[in-house]
Amino acid sequence: MASALIPPQPPGPTVGRFPIAGLVRRARRIVRLSQQQMARFAKVAPSTIGRVEAGSLTPSLAVLERLLGAAGLYLVVVDQEGRVVLPMADREDVHDGADRRYPSHLDTILDPEPGEWWGDIYGLTSPPETYHRSSADREARRRRSQWEVRVAQHRGVPPPPPVDVYY
Repeated sequence: MASALIPPQPPGPTVGRFPIAGLVRRARRIVRLSQQQMARFAKVAPSTIGRVEAGSLTPSLAVLERLLGAAGLYLVVVDQEGRVVLPMADREDVHDGADRRYPSHLDTILDPEPGEWWGDIYGLTSPPETYHRSSADREARRRRSQWEVRVAQHRGVPPPPPVDVYY
């Protein structure tokens, strides 16, 4: 009974839940291109178009982008609500001493205040930038920030405890 609620997985390679073959056929239909014409625009062999549309070839991401691009289409990343997810900006001025990026999942702190750097408790000189290493600290800060931003939603709810964990 539960299997009746789950839509069947389309045959062949997919992008998310969409069959690549169907996406490429739809792209060709939008601009009314033959396989030969699309191949010329996308700079691939005509047999590549036929094999992708037949589901016997899974194109690389670069080739899929060129195939869809021939029809003026492009790939995007969306969240579960369908909102476009933009990439993180790469700041060249924020790298550690070994010229590595800070971990993407951590919030970078520029010009840390006393107590915001984990090395403060050891008397280490504060760097020009750092991040909160403690997941408990990050989560406490996130809860406090959400409470402060969503005032109407939290009206009458006491604030989360102040954040005082630094390491």
